[in-house]
Amino acid sequence: MLLAGLAVAFAAVGCSAGAPSQSGGAAGAKPPSANPYLDPEEQFPITNPPAAQKPTGNPFQGVKLWIDPESLAMLRANAIRAAEPANAAILDKVAKQPMALWLGEWNSNIYRIVQHVVGKAKAEGAVPVFVAYNVPGRDCGQHSAGGLADDDAYKRWIRRIAAAIDKDSAVIILEPDALPLLDKCLNPEQQEQRMALIKDAVRVLRQNPKTIVYIDSGHAVWKPAEIMAERLKKAGIDEAHGFALNTSNYGPTDQNIAFGKKVSSLAGNAPTTDTGDPIVDAFLWLKRPGESDGECNGGPKAGVFWTERAIELAK
Repeated sequence: MLLAGLAVAFAAVGCSAGAPSQSGGAAGAKPPSANPYLDPEEQFPITNPPAAQKPTGNPFQGVKLWIDPESLAMLRANAIRAAEPANAAILDKVAKQPMALWLGEWNSNIYRIVQHVVGKAKAEGAVPVFVAYNVPGRDCGQHSAGGLADDDAYKRWIRRIAAAIDKDSAVIILEPDALPLLDKCLNPEQQEQRMALIKDAVRVLRQNPKTIVYIDSGHAVWKPAEIMAERLKKAGIDEAHGFALNTSNYGPTDQNIAFGKKVSSLAGNAPTTDTGDPIVDAFLWLKRPGESDGECNGGPKAGVFWTERAIELAK
């Protein structure tokens, strides 16, 4: 769910550096590469961009969201289609819907993958949705532990994403659970650093007015609205389109909308239109249905497609 900002998402399951640059020619100029997806710089400079203008209105109005033809749900449906046509048809319900592509350390060249997906979506007249999930100390060492080594590495990673999107359109959900988990494993100084890091990411990505940015804020029964509103303010909500709720959880939509409205009023977000509720921008599948969120509750490892659970959800 994307709230005005607010985003409510549905259907979770279960609980490095880019290519080296090449230089040559006069004054160290870099020749153009024949590969349009080659990361143009090994180290993106960390500069501080100006404040981004606060967006207005609902950025999803009239937008066609991209459907990944190679999602795990689609690949699994195709793999079982001959032997299990009924189950394949059920999985098609999931596979043929737009859903977010998660970005993290598993992408060996973040610039290349983002540019590739943005280009494919643009060719179809669509806009891709990404979830950036690579903050240092991710998930406090729990089921989805990982993330980059330090703040500078993360800042360069975000700048690669921004460079790959360039002047095209994309939706970015920033760092699921990073704000709700703030006080679980970080000391006060580290908490401030994390919120500043997310604020930097918002500002960098929003230099392109066609990049739609939401900050993840957990779900309705995690942290009180007052706490989340204060964290969102420090994390740059005034320059983002809004915040996301229920990214990888099963919380009821009405419960998250009510919570989101309270957070929105406390954080100072203005309402937008039009999802049947003026404060809700969109309902999206951010956590890909069928892909495990971890080995809790009998699930496989995080990211593994859990066919039986996916079929159960799709029914």
